[in-house]
Amino acid sequence: MDQKIYTVSALTRQVKEVLEMSFPRLWVEGEISNLKFHSSGHIYFTLKDENAQINCAMWRSRSNQLLFRPQDGMNILVEGEVQVYERGGTYQLIIFQMQPAGVGSLQLAFEELKKKLFAEGLFDEQHKKPLPAYPGKIGIITSPTGAAIQDIVSVATRRFPGMQLILYPVRVQGEGAAKEIAQAIRDMNAYGDVDVLIVGRGGGSLEDLWAFNEEIVARAIFESQIPVVSAVGHEVDYSIADFVADQRAPTPSAAAEMVVKDRLEISGVVNYYQERMSNALERVLNEYQERISLYRSSYAFRKPQDFIFQKMQQVDDLQKLISISANHLVKMMGQDAQRLEENLNALNPIAILNRGYSICYKGNQVVKDVDQLSLADMVSVKLSRGEFFSRVESLGGGPPKK
Repeated sequence: MDQKIYTVSALTRQVKEVLEMSFPRLWVEGEISNLKFHSSGHIYFTLKDENAQINCAMWRSRSNQLLFRPQDGMNILVEGEVQVYERGGTYQLIIFQMQPAGVGSLQLAFEELKKKLFAEGLFDEQHKKPLPAYPGKIGIITSPTGAAIQDIVSVATRRFPGMQLILYPVRVQGEGAAKEIAQAIRDMNAYGDVDVLIVGRGGGSLEDLWAFNEEIVARAIFESQIPVVSAVGHEVDYSIADFVADQRAPTPSAAAEMVVKDRLEISGVVNYYQERMSNALERVLNEYQERISLYRSSYAFRKPQDFIFQKMQQVDDLQKLISISANHLVKMMGQDAQRLEENLNALNPIAILNRGYSICYKGNQVVKDVDQLSLADMVSVKLSRGEFFSRVESLGGGPPKK
C-alpha cells in the first residue's frame, strides 16, 4: 500500500490552512510577557496564562492606534486571528486591537499621559500665568454650534455688554478634533490681539471629551503665551487640558464668569477709586491753603517794604565789600607787577651797559675769554649807546708797542 509522503513545506502549509480556517477572528485574554517594540513599529510579545502561552504580533498600522502603552505583566484583551508562521513552523496570534483587561483603554491612556506630563512639569504652578484683571478681548476656541459658545456669549454679554468675543471655530470631538484645537491655540497666539483664551466644550462621555485629553492639545496650551482657561464638560469632568491650563473652569459658563468682570462690580471699583482720588486731592488742596495762610501772616507779607529795603541794604553792603576786595586785589597785582619789572630790569643787559660796561662780539659770539681771540681779529664792541669795531693788536701782554 502506497503511503503519501509530505514535504515539510507541504505539511506546514496544510496545517496552516486547517488551523487558520478553523479559528476565525476571536478574542483572547492573557498576560503580556517578553514584550518587544521593534524599530519597524511592529510589536511582538507572548500572551500567557497559568498553563499555556502563544506568540503574538501587532503590525505598525494597528499599533499606532493604541491609546495606551503595553507593558510586561499587564493583563489585556486582544482581538486577532490565528496564523501559522511557516518559516519558523510556529503558530501565532495576529492582533487587530488591544485593550487592558478590567479597565477601559481610554482611562488607562488618560492616566498614563497624566503621569507623563506631570513628570515633565507641565502641571507645575510656577508655569501658570495670571488671568488679566480687565480683559479687552476674549478668544474662544470651541464648536460654533455647541451649547458651550451659547453659554459663554450669554454670560459675557450679561455681565459686560459690548465685550469683544472672538470665536475660533473647531471640532471638539471625533477624529482630527485634537489637531484643530491645538492649531487654533497656536493661531490665536500668532494673532496676538486677545488677552485671554477660553478653550472647551460642553459635557459628554469620556470618548466625547477625548480631544481635550490628547497630548498635542496639552502641549499647545502649555506653550501658549496667552493665558488659557480650560472649560471642558461639566463640573465633575476633568481633562488633561484642565491640569495644564492656567485656570480650570468647571463649565463654559463658569469660564465666562471667571474671565468677564461684572459691569456693576467694575463700576463700584471705579467709584471707590474716584472717591479716594477726590479725598486725596482735597487733602492736598487743604495743605496748600494752610501754607498760603502761613505765608500771608508772616513778617514779609505784613511789611513788604521793610523786607525789600533790608534786601537792598544787603545788596549795598555786598557791593561795598566787592569794591574793597577789588581795590585790594588791584593794588596787590600792581605791586607784583612792579617787582617783576624790577627783576626784569636787573636782568636786562642794557641796564648793565648803562653802568659803563660793554659787550665784545667776535662775529655773532660774545667774547668771554681772551683765548677766543687771535691777533688781527676784528671785533665789535657794543656800548650803552651805539657800537664800534676794533682790531686785536695785542693779547694779554698789555698795549701794543708803537
